Amino acid sequence: MGTTHLISRRHFLWTTASLLSTPALAFPTSPIDYDVRTFGAIGDGIAVDTAAIQRAIDTAAQNGGGRILIPGGKRFLTGALVLKSNVNFHLADDAMLLANPDPADYNGHLGLLNSDRARGLKISGTGMIDGQAMQFMTTFSQKDERWEPKKFRPRMFHLQRCMDLEITDITFGHSPEWGMHLLGCERVLVDGVRIRNFLEVPNCDGIDPDHCRDVEIRNCDIVCADDAIVIKTSDQAEDFGPSRNIVVKDCVVTSRDSGLKVGTETFSDISKILFERCKVLSSGRGPTITHRNQGNIDDIEFRDIELTTEHHAARWWGWGEAISVTAWPRKPDTKVGTLRNVRLRNIKGRSENSIRIDGQNNQPIEDVLLENIDMTIDRWTKYPGGKFDNRPTPPTMEGLEVHGTPVFSIRNAKNVTVKDCKARWGDHREDYFTHALEAENVQGLKITNFTGQAAHAGQKAIAIS
Repeated sequence: MGTTHLISRRHFLWTTASLLSTPALAFPTSPIDYDVRTFGAIGDGIAVDTAAIQRAIDTAAQNGGGRILIPGGKRFLTGALVLKSNVNFHLADDAMLLANPDPADYNGHLGLLNSDRARGLKISGTGMIDGQAMQFMTTFSQKDERWEPKKFRPRMFHLQRCMDLEITDITFGHSPEWGMHLLGCERVLVDGVRIRNFLEVPNCDGIDPDHCRDVEIRNCDIVCADDAIVIKTSDQAEDFGPSRNIVVKDCVVTSRDSGLKVGTETFSDISKILFERCKVLSSGRGPTITHRNQGNIDDIEFRDIELTTEHHAARWWGWGEAISVTAWPRKPDTKVGTLRNVRLRNIKGRSENSIRIDGQNNQPIEDVLLENIDMTIDRWTKYPGGKFDNRPTPPTMEGLEVHGTPVFSIRNAKNVTVKDCKARWGDHREDYFTHALEAENVQGLKITNFTGQAAHAGQKAIAIS
């Protein structure tokens, strides 16, 4: 990856040799305010303001654009809104949008805020969007530590085929389902967004760039039960293109699943992805690549990452792996694309499970660099350990595989370099803790300046088979 990525509110410029050159963008100014109260919105949290807010949006778009003002001190109950080109949807001060729990107020739309093919769209301000997740849930499972959702639950954002999109400073939370879904979008900036979802609501991802290109996500603070920031290429009826040239930096995340992720849906190619200077305060997995479909994945880098990962209840994917890079079919008849050129650099943390690189016996993960990784394996939660989480898996493969816990586990891979890495053990050494590094069916393994001992006397520090 390159060395510098600069995006401002009015310019988006890639300045790295390995990323494709993109011209600077000039976002339109918004000299005219369209206060939603002028169009009949009440803002008392009781009256349904969907139609009034949509009238403001449509009027601004018909006039060439403008700022839709959601004024502070008000609570606007709304269903699906459709945002348009050259509109700045602005949540002023402590303004709040509340998701209407009535499915009829969404008119077939997937999200609370929707857009299709908008250009120059902005979503800004310091207000909040409240998804009212509990209005879309049924019962709570103590065993699974999660709520069961109703049949209908909206996403917070469903923005597709948008270009020159900018989302800044807002807060959203209590998402009933996915948070910010960006589908087939190009030239996107997400900056300073704060997300506060419930840690017991399933599928409430934070930010999902899906089939997107030329994206920067920065300075975001995310708490959610599912993947916090996940880059994917989901299965769609039409071709939305690959995911490419995406940078995630200076973000802080907490999750029950993966904090920083590529996959699980990998139906099209994904390449040139960089996560840097991020903190994973707590999650089921740290840096993750979960490859399960036919797309090819290439040129992925995680660097300068701090993490803590831990076990959770069994229905949540991720068994506390510090790093998880895996590739195999989701179904028996699925052809999985290649996964190569993965770099993990300058990563430090504390975890309840291994750093894991694991491909297929007949199709290894290729060209992997593990450099300056300093990881401590310990135990502190109540959940059982000694397992690898392989999910999702075909029926022929064990979802939760009983396996000892080395610090580094490398299996079914080719051309792997482990350089300047440290393997450590915490104060609570379980019987199933094993080697500092374990390698199985690895071709071209190079280990230089590696520091670490086995967890227990009589075990090898490095075990290769």
